[in-house]
Parts: sequence; C-alpha cells; structure tokens
Amino acid sequence: MSEPPPSAALEPDSKGEGHRFAIVVARFNQFVTSQLLKGAREGLLAHGVKERDIFVAWVPGSFELPLIAQKLARTGRFSAVICLGAIIRGETPHFEYVAAEAARGIADASRASQVPILFGVLTTDTAGQALARAGGKGGNKGYDAALAAIEMANLTRAIGALGNP
Repeated sequence: MSEPPPSAALEPDSKGEGHRFAIVVARFNQFVTSQLLKGAREGLLAHGVKERDIFVAWVPGSFELPLIAQKLARTGRFSAVICLGAIIRGETPHFEYVAAEAARGIADASRASQVPILFGVLTTDTAGQALARAGGKGGNKGYDAALAAIEMANLTRAIGALGNP
C-alpha cells in the first residue's frame, strides 16, 4: 500500500528582503500612534527591510486610514500596507462608529486592491491600555502588524508564483 503524496503547504516566511512597505499612520492620539510607528519600523528593519523601502503617510485619524491605504496599495509599488491608529473609547458612541468603519474600510480596501493591508489599529477603553499595547507591557502591536505584513507579502508572492490555472 502506497502512502498518499504529501500535501503542499505555504509556510510563514518572515524575511522582508526585496519588499517595499507603506505605513499609514493616524495623527489622532499621536502619543500612541507614534509608538506604534516606531515598533512597525523596528519590526520591518529587524527582518531585512531596508529603510528606503519603507514609506510613511500620516492621515488625520483612523477613519481616514482606508482611503489612503487603498490608494497606496493601488500604486503597485508596495508589497503590503500597514495601517496604524489608536481609537480610545470616550463618553459618546463615536468610538463604535470610527472603530467599525476603520475595520470595515481597511478590509474592503485590501480585498479591492488585492494587496495585503494590515489592521494595526488599537481599539481600547483607556489611554493606558493603548500605551500598554504600543510598546508597554502588552508589547508593540505596530511591530506585530509589521511582521504580519511581511508574512502576507511573502504569502501573496508565493501564491502569485503558482500562476493562474
């Protein structure tokens, strides 16, 4: 009895060499988002991405992230786009609207452009929680988003190499 052939699998690859990345950062809550950007840059550089292959665009807030991310993705110059923002709950329902639209918009932009667009947007109840996730005891979610962007760029490239049947 013969064994079935091994199934093909695409494994995570965190080598960033040869890729270009765009990072779109919200200025609102910049005391948090600047730390997320620092983490994202560190993550990209630590995994072989060259400084010249990182492009940063600042937008007013998290609501504006999807449009600029999609425009950057559609240039064809980037392997992935990383969106960084911090939405901190306040006393009104504004938090829910901004968080939901940022998430939906980023997902829609990624599907429409066929370029990985990563959601590195914190949605927290307090500024302390946001800071903990932007380089504090919770790590740096910007760094995490950068690693996910590298993996998605490599996965997208590998799938592209399979060709269209």
